[in-house]
Amino acid sequence: MNMPAPGFYAPAADRYAHMPYVRCGRSGLKLPRVSLGLWNNFGSVTPQDTARDMLLTAFDAGITYFDLANNYGPRPGAAEETLGKIMDSDLRPHRDELILATKAGYTMQDGPYGDGGSRKYLMSSLDASLRRMKVDYVDIFYHHRFDPDTPLEETMRTLADIVHQGKALYVGISNYSAEQTAQAADLLATFGVPLTIHQPRYNMLDRWIERGTPSLCDVLLNRGIGAAVFSPLNQGLLTDRYLHGIPADSRAASSCVFLNKDNVTADVLTRVRALNAMASARSETMAQLALAWVLENPAITTVITGASRPAQILQNVETVRKHVPLTDEEKAEIEKILG
Repeated sequence: MNMPAPGFYAPAADRYAHMPYVRCGRSGLKLPRVSLGLWNNFGSVTPQDTARDMLLTAFDAGITYFDLANNYGPRPGAAEETLGKIMDSDLRPHRDELILATKAGYTMQDGPYGDGGSRKYLMSSLDASLRRMKVDYVDIFYHHRFDPDTPLEETMRTLADIVHQGKALYVGISNYSAEQTAQAADLLATFGVPLTIHQPRYNMLDRWIERGTPSLCDVLLNRGIGAAVFSPLNQGLLTDRYLHGIPADSRAASSCVFLNKDNVTADVLTRVRALNAMASARSETMAQLALAWVLENPAITTVITGASRPAQILQNVETVRKHVPLTDEEKAEIEKILG
């Protein structure tokens, strides 16, 4: 896709015409049904022009939510730096149309202050993220994971103070259990700030948020907390990439800790092939069916999708433009396939 030179970008006039936007929980914030994550393909190993093409393609297609974290790269911090450069070259005039989110909680640097949920780490990390992104505030700031070594009250008070200081408009959490989420929401409420959003992993092959009494889905729905789910395609396993086994150049064939050969079992491939056949019968791709299935869960606000090229972003957006809701019979068949 040929984008104009930096400084000459004008967003598509119809960018809001086809993307649905829904309220995030009970908040007034509306998020696009499909969002873009800058986890692995916006760091120092990706050419700046490629990253720029993907971000601008996403914005032209109605994607307003860009999801980052302090350690996204590769090279921690590199994805935020990439975003900052593209803000300067193209997107700064449209800052009020963007939902920029970042996180802190996983290891960012060596030493005692580069990990966890302490006030020291979260405050200094966000300040560094704002400098890298070249913005005065983020729209959403998440604590990236529950930290058993830091009192939850300290972590939540810090998130509340970040909102009161104007460094973030909303706060969220990621990778918290149902019980931890309820506790976090209660604490934030005592500090005068709502828990707006949770970011869990969720897809057809990883449904942990549905389990338990109450489940995380129950907590989110009952308390009016939105959800932006990551890995909705299970690192590419829920696409046509693995229908005939593990390609030599695939993520599963590498040393990736998030998807490896041990995850791609004969049983999993049988399920994926059956789901692909159902998608084909609906004139959808496997990926589009997998994304649509996630979005039909009433607890889910948006899916955070990754991409390595602009065409993948456009294909993901087509999910919400053309998807026909699953029938009860199709839902039952999917449950049968997933076991």
